[in-house]
Amino acid sequence: MNGLLLSLQFFTSIPVRKELPMERKDVTRMYIALPIIGGLIGISMYLIAYLFTNVIGTGPLLAAVFVVLTGVALTGGLHLDGFADTGDAFFSYRDPIKRLEILVDPRIGAFGTMSLVLLILVKIALFHEFLLGHTEWLPLFLAVPILSRVGMNIYFTTTRPAKEKGIAHFFMGKLSKGKLIGWSILIGATALTGLGLALHSVIAPVALVLVLGAGLFLFRRWSLKNFGGVSGDLCGAFIEGMEALLWLTIIICI
Repeated sequence: MNGLLLSLQFFTSIPVRKELPMERKDVTRMYIALPIIGGLIGISMYLIAYLFTNVIGTGPLLAAVFVVLTGVALTGGLHLDGFADTGDAFFSYRDPIKRLEILVDPRIGAFGTMSLVLLILVKIALFHEFLLGHTEWLPLFLAVPILSRVGMNIYFTTTRPAKEKGIAHFFMGKLSKGKLIGWSILIGATALTGLGLALHSVIAPVALVLVLGAGLFLFRRWSLKNFGGVSGDLCGAFIEGMEALLWLTIIICI
């Protein structure tokens, strides 16, 4: 239970006003619970989509806007902040050390703003396209946020920290990496199996695995080259970018 509460506390806007232990087992369970939290966020987004399209009776564009807003509200914009900071840092075209300095700067610059606006527009367009042409909603709204966070767990545990301080470095030192990777793979495999059964097809699950694996490999290499490792902001950027890629994959495949 502590792991679930810690995950809510650190990765969502849901208030958990309780001082919780931060021992190795607790931090490991917090990350294990992260894909489950993603699934709960996905269910909330599904309910909003269903409300607007089937109860209120709006078109898919307005529903898509509120689906995206729901995700932002439930995460407190945490991952979007990481995406914007990553945009600022990468497009500064500086060396990795200077990029890390820009990454931790709480101010947002022009490149971060452009990255953020483009991401939100892309996500609204993807949800509009999806809601316009598909009927199997719930399994997909569950699978995408679960898989993006499973990928983030593997990315985080297999990449060295970019800095010798900070929250990412602190959590890295508290993790049981093998246990986290094993549980993350199990949760991801369960989500994919459920998706395949719901869709009566293996095409979408296989495509999602391939995109997730390729995205994980390329983003990890990119992080090491441009930032020297992983950070909290880069983890947020991974989740946001991967979710967009997975939704695009779904639209193409089904």
